[in-house]
Amino acid sequence: MRLEAITWDRLGDRLADRLLDLEPADAAPWRRVAVDGAPAARPGDLAERVAEALRLRGRPSLVVGADGFLRPASVRLEYGHQDVDAYYDGWYDTGALWREVFDPLQPGESGRVLPDLWDPVTDRATRSPYTHLPPGGVLLLHGPLLLRHWFPFDLSVHLLLTPAALRRRTPDGEHWTLPAFERYEREADPSGTADVLVRADDPRRPAWNG
Repeated sequence: MRLEAITWDRLGDRLADRLLDLEPADAAPWRRVAVDGAPAARPGDLAERVAEALRLRGRPSLVVGADGFLRPASVRLEYGHQDVDAYYDGWYDTGALWREVFDPLQPGESGRVLPDLWDPVTDRATRSPYTHLPPGGVLLLHGPLLLRHWFPFDLSVHLLLTPAALRRRTPDGEHWTLPAFERYEREADPSGTADVLVRADDPRRPAWNG
């Protein structure tokens, strides 16, 4: 696949422009976007750039991090602190994401979204208030392993790192998660299924498929 160089700022602008014209397949009044990538690729940074570009275009948005929907430590770490299968299959509360984020953005629903549920640092509920995303608004959900859950995304963006870059940019204490991302590439093929692919090996020089 041919990729062209782009700056992060221009990428945020281009994605925002694309979202202005995007019509959801289910006729919902909201656009739901995945910014998918390993933590080392910093998908949250791109989500925030797109949100700012949308703001400048007069379009409301809501950035939600999947890390705000981690399961409690007693569930995540039931099989130890470095269990790869548990990280892949059980760390993120996908049921809560459906209930609190995606269901309210279905056609005919309220747009009343919970931006986060659980604080992994304190291991307690965040007690964050609900946020109302007005019709025409854009949900930007960022985090790892997003494209394997059948979430109803209208646009999916995958930040790709080569195995060498992923290892280099992942802190040593988190190298145990690397097999999970190898499995993700093999089983979910995010590079092949995402609508937009961004290669982010060099954080200063991204490239994308346009």
